[in-house]
Amino acid sequence: MQDYNKFQTFSKEAFGFTFDNPEVLATALTHRSYVNEHKNSVKEHNERLEFLGDAVLELVVTEYLYLNYSEPEGILTNWRSALVRTESIGAAGTKLNLGEHMRMSRGEKHGVQRARDQILANAFEAVTGAIYLDKGYGVAKKFIKENILSTLPEILSTGSWRDPKSHLQEVAQSVDGQTPAYKVIEETGPDHDKIFTLGVYVAGQLKGQGSGPSKQVAQQEAARAALEVYEKSHPRVHRNKKLKIEEKDK
Repeated sequence: MQDYNKFQTFSKEAFGFTFDNPEVLATALTHRSYVNEHKNSVKEHNERLEFLGDAVLELVVTEYLYLNYSEPEGILTNWRSALVRTESIGAAGTKLNLGEHMRMSRGEKHGVQRARDQILANAFEAVTGAIYLDKGYGVAKKFIKENILSTLPEILSTGSWRDPKSHLQEVAQSVDGQTPAYKVIEETGPDHDKIFTLGVYVAGQLKGQGSGPSKQVAQQEAARAALEVYEKSHPRVHRNKKLKIEEKDK
């Protein structure tokens, strides 16, 4: 029988409670690669719990936005996407120190950064699913509110919920009367781990550049960089493109 005391200790410190069934938390923190290396002692990895936790996370976030804000469906959808995207939940997983308690292969522990970020995001969803199974919806909701919904004010104040490419197009057309164009500047690395660097140009001038594991990600990063340039040179136009937030009376 496995010793789950270390998972219970971590749960108490990180979440403020212990699990009735600590095995479910251990499973939530078990990557597929660990099962492959320990087939005789570990039978289940966290992907099924991740599937469950993803649904719980989306429901809690959707419910919260619906009950507390009066914006149209499209805006609320964008806010929800910003809250549950890989970067957001991965950051929550990092803050909770999930990586230090993950069971995974040596190769995964020393893998590329974006692979580790994805593992942390998946683990956060799996832990959410584990809390839902072991403690119920109310405790899972509190967990999500403390670790995900607490970041909403910053997301709204910075405008990071907006698609940067669409936002940049609005600003560029308002300031320069031009539509941004994206061009590949550089491609580095092997085919299985390639990094793309793209620049975004407005009226033939380079406004920003960004890098990422795909051209789409690199375009988004380039657009964010260009928006920072516009913020410095035309702050009034940039600010006027932000949405006025109306929160419902509670």
